[in-house]
Amino acid sequence: MYSKKEASLIRKNFWTSFGQYMKPLPDAEGERVNWVNYNTGVKHIYFRMDADSKHASIAIEITDPDPLQRQQQYEKFLQLKSVFTETMEEEWKWQKNVADEHGKHISRIGTEISGVNIVKTEDWPAIISFLKPRMILLDRFWYSVKETFH
Repeated sequence: MYSKKEASLIRKNFWTSFGQYMKPLPDAEGERVNWVNYNTGVKHIYFRMDADSKHASIAIEITDPDPLQRQQQYEKFLQLKSVFTETMEEEWKWQKNVADEHGKHISRIGTEISGVNIVKTEDWPAIISFLKPRMILLDRFWYSVKETFH
């Protein structure tokens, strides 16, 4: 078992390693990108990756505090759902209104795998193999539709 400090350091090392692994890969525009802290360029729309002791996930989160604005952005994504699914090559879970880890209401479109543990370095290849292709495809999708959200 790891102390909180040790587990925190292992998580930090994972995200640093993941960022270094992804660093040579350009985005859909051929530019350098910070994959771990991906900037969508649109206020209140984020691409989030997470991993803990039970699962790894990737999601689009719409965090606008104004429920009407959040719903409008979510509906834009819904209109693009077939393009999204085709680009991602899989179905993701669509949640119009869900509470995040801080209890704040957001909209989320995401997917996850279970049975992986970020503090087990032997699970890192499975986590990376899950996150990497999805982040690349998510960037490709965003490149083709982001003007819709400005």
